[in-house]
Amino acid sequence: MVRNPVGGHVPVAGGLASVGLTYAREMGAEVVQVFVANPRGWATPAGNPAQDERFREECAREDIPAYVHAPYLINFGSHTAATVERSVESLRHSLRRARRIGALGVVVHTGSATGGRPREAAYAQISEYMLPLLDELTHDDDPFLLLESTAGQGSSLCSLAEDFGPYFDALDHHPKLGICLDTCHIFAAGHDLAEPGGTKLTLDLLVDTVGEGRLKLVHANDSKEGVGAHKDRHANVGQGHIGRDAFAELFTHPAMDGVPLVIETPGGKEGHAADVALLKELRGPQ
Repeated sequence: MVRNPVGGHVPVAGGLASVGLTYAREMGAEVVQVFVANPRGWATPAGNPAQDERFREECAREDIPAYVHAPYLINFGSHTAATVERSVESLRHSLRRARRIGALGVVVHTGSATGGRPREAAYAQISEYMLPLLDELTHDDDPFLLLESTAGQGSSLCSLAEDFGPYFDALDHHPKLGICLDTCHIFAAGHDLAEPGGTKLTLDLLVDTVGEGRLKLVHANDSKEGVGAHKDRHANVGQGHIGRDAFAELFTHPAMDGVPLVIETPGGKEGHAADVALLKELRGPQ
């Protein structure tokens, strides 16, 4: 495996392997991310066993690490009991499907403290309902649960690097817990990756907050909005306010050793292929 595999989120409607991996190859991906359920719904589909097996086998044969992105509706900080219950079912489904297809991690958004409740109440709820799901990850081939911070909209629980601290505390710094760092989100939240040394400062703070070895995946997205805008609007790599120098700086940080980068940028297959190619160029020879 290359030091930092570069790839993207791929469409899978019509077949996890037949559609998803074909798209991945056409964009030059060395790593893939997929949905295993409707990202904007609560359904927990069983999947296609033949496609699952083919996906797992082909990823293993071609040395392509795979990741699952859990549905967007999941929010363990919600004041609504039904949302929390559905969040448990949905995340458990993603974790189990991830294991079945050989995925290394499941990315989940960190959510919000809704209903005007204090953050402490939300963290208590996260501990009560999310920690048992982590404790279910007892097999060697179980995926990591990767927390993805938000751009800082509304009552977001985790947007700045230091916000991962109380989240990790709530989950007892579980050994199966990791971070997916979205460059657009962390920039929109207020970390200026675009200034010289800004990416290094942000990653240093992340390591100081949660310890070494917790960064498992990067969503490499540029931002259509400026730093601190609290708006989640992805741009193609090097074409937004973050800029290509910040992405080049990513590859030089010790915390990035072996960490894959996945793009979630606009532009369709052509734009995705261009972003993957640019990141490989910035990465340099492996």
